[in-house]
Amino acid sequence: MNGADTTFVLVSAFLVMVMTPGLAFFYGGMVRVKSALNMLMMSFISLAIVSVLWVLYGYSLAFGPDTGGVVGNLDFVGLKGISADSLTGKGGIPVFAFVLFQMMFAIITPALMSGALADRVKFSAWAVFLTLWVTVVYFPVAHWVWAEGGWLYDLEVIDFAGGTAVHINAGVGALAAVLVVGKRIGFKKDPMRPHSLPLVMLGAALLWFGWFGFNAGSELAADGTAANMALNTQLATAAAMLGWLVYERVKHGAFTTLGAASGAVAGLVAITPSGAAVNAMGALLIGVVAGAVCSWAVSLKYKLGFDDSLDVVGVHLVGGVIGTLLVGFLAVDGVGGLTQFGKQALGAGSVMAFSFAVSWLLAKLVHATMGFRADPDDEAAGVDQAFHAETAYDFSAVGGSSVRDRGGPAAAGSAAAGSAAAQAPRADSARHDSHDSKVDA
Repeated sequence: MNGADTTFVLVSAFLVMVMTPGLAFFYGGMVRVKSALNMLMMSFISLAIVSVLWVLYGYSLAFGPDTGGVVGNLDFVGLKGISADSLTGKGGIPVFAFVLFQMMFAIITPALMSGALADRVKFSAWAVFLTLWVTVVYFPVAHWVWAEGGWLYDLEVIDFAGGTAVHINAGVGALAAVLVVGKRIGFKKDPMRPHSLPLVMLGAALLWFGWFGFNAGSELAADGTAANMALNTQLATAAAMLGWLVYERVKHGAFTTLGAASGAVAGLVAITPSGAAVNAMGALLIGVVAGAVCSWAVSLKYKLGFDDSLDVVGVHLVGGVIGTLLVGFLAVDGVGGLTQFGKQALGAGSVMAFSFAVSWLLAKLVHATMGFRADPDDEAAGVDQAFHAETAYDFSAVGGSSVRDRGGPAAAGSAAAGSAAAQAPRADSARHDSHDSKVDA
């Protein structure tokens, strides 16, 4: 066992774990008051469900001995046959360390999807959909990309830390689920602005911090490649933030905090598949392109008519595609070129097609059997009260009236959301696309 590499991988796993609560805060700040807790729970529940599934059969399906290039077999069900002395990795790390590290990837991937469905789905239905999705979609795709024998792995598609398996997979799966569930009540009519931009910034900071473990840790060794990946992660994220801010300043006339946070996440997404294969200049280019293009892409939901509440498609799907494709040309050491670009396009396209089709079918199944969508009254009053019997903030000391009844917290939440909207008129759920969201006024 290599003690240094083992420590590095374990610490990286801990950093990736922090990303899921960070995502919860990031998404939680962007929704209205009446659904803030539900948004937090939609991420947190993934920590519970996927951890259990990963040990029961997920690790075996993703990284077990290959079956037809598509999925692993069931040799490692319940981690059977793996002991504390079992080693893997370049320098010799315990298999259990690798199991833990990859578990955190499996946890955050479906959590990314939750932002697209904010405000309007049953919590129990989301838990069932999450269970089905990681089983049927994520575990096999992870095998395609990262496991020996996986068909994209053997094709030498470059995806160092999850551009296809995580971000494209989650982004297109979210789009499919949104098309099944439908639009929020009041979409394009009612103000749906973030209730807490400081919470959004906190979440983005935690994501940025944890992403170093996500990206550099994927080397599974404390070496030069991990260091290059960490450096490129910082550079691409910084460049993407600037790209997003410049685009929205030119387009909409302001540099916004939500734009800064969103641009940073777009850069993190785009560098995830490519950072270990490009140099610093390539990372800067990938970042600035991702920031500007994703800033433009989040407005498409208004033009195309789908309600992706928190722009999972515009940031994760589009950002993942940008990073996956650009590395085909920008990879150094003689790897980049048209041939590699073709492989990257095939990898991105195959994951998109598979994930969209299966995610749509799973969402349809959940919708037909138990109902995916919350009741209209629950959605209007707030899914926090409907599904969790709690509210994110206590307004009982405000206004002199009781808020203990079912409608009180929602009413107070609406008032608070209106106040936040007055203070930050550009910070709507389309990440400041004030031109396209004037219908929200």
